[in-house]
Amino acid sequence: MGRAFEFRKARKMKRWAGMAKTFTRIGKDIVMAVKSGGPNPETNSRLRAVIQNAKAANMPKANVEKAIKNASGKDTADYKEVLFEGYGPHGIAVLVETATDNNNRTVADVRAAFNKYDGALGTSGSVAFMFDHTCNFRINPEGKNIDMEELELELIDFEVEEVFQDEDGVMIYAPFEQFGNLQKYLEEHHLEILSSGFERIPQNTVALSDEQRADVEKILDKLDELDDVNQVYTNME
Repeated sequence: MGRAFEFRKARKMKRWAGMAKTFTRIGKDIVMAVKSGGPNPETNSRLRAVIQNAKAANMPKANVEKAIKNASGKDTADYKEVLFEGYGPHGIAVLVETATDNNNRTVADVRAAFNKYDGALGTSGSVAFMFDHTCNFRINPEGKNIDMEELELELIDFEVEEVFQDEDGVMIYAPFEQFGNLQKYLEEHHLEILSSGFERIPQNTVALSDEQRADVEKILDKLDELDDVNQVYTNME
C-alpha cells in the first residue's frame, strides 16, 4: 500500500468537524450539482455522486430530497468553489478548499486565520504544485469476489495510481481529471460506489517537532471552524 493509503489513514485519525458540518458541505455540493446539471440524478452524474456521499455520511434521505428541491429554486444561493493557498508556521504549505456564496467574506475570513497564527496567504499557484490533485472512489466488495490485481489492470487506462482494500471497502485513487471516466466505468460494470471525492495529497512531507506541530494545528483548527471551508490540506508529516 502506498502514499494514498497512508494519507487516508492519517486523515481518518484527524478531524472531521462533526456531523453538522459534513451535512452543510454536502448541502452545498447538492446546490452546485443541481445548478450545473439539473435535479435528476439519472442524468446528472455529479448529483449522483453527491447523493452517494450523503448516504455514506448517513444524511437522512428526506434532507437530501429537500436540498435537491431547494437547489432548484431561483432564490437559492449559488456557491462557487474557491481554492486558497498559503504557508502556515514553520514554512508548512497549506491548501484551503472552500465553497462560498460571498467571496469577499471568505477571503477576509481565511486571511484573518492565516494572519492570526503566523501564516501568510499566498497567490494562486504558490503551493498547489506541491500536491497531487486526485479523485477517489470507495466501492463495495461484498458479493463481488474482487481480485485486486486484476481490478488494477482493468483500470490501467484510467491512470489509476492505487487500488487497495481497507475496512471501509475497496479504494481507488486516480488523477482528478479521470473522475467522470472512472465513475462511468464503475457504474457500467455494476460495481457499487459507496462514496467518491477528491483529495490533494502532498508530494513530499515535512517533519516537525511536537511543539512546531502544535503551532500548525492552531491555524488548521481555525480554518476548519470557518463555515465556508470544506477541506484543509498541508504537507506536514
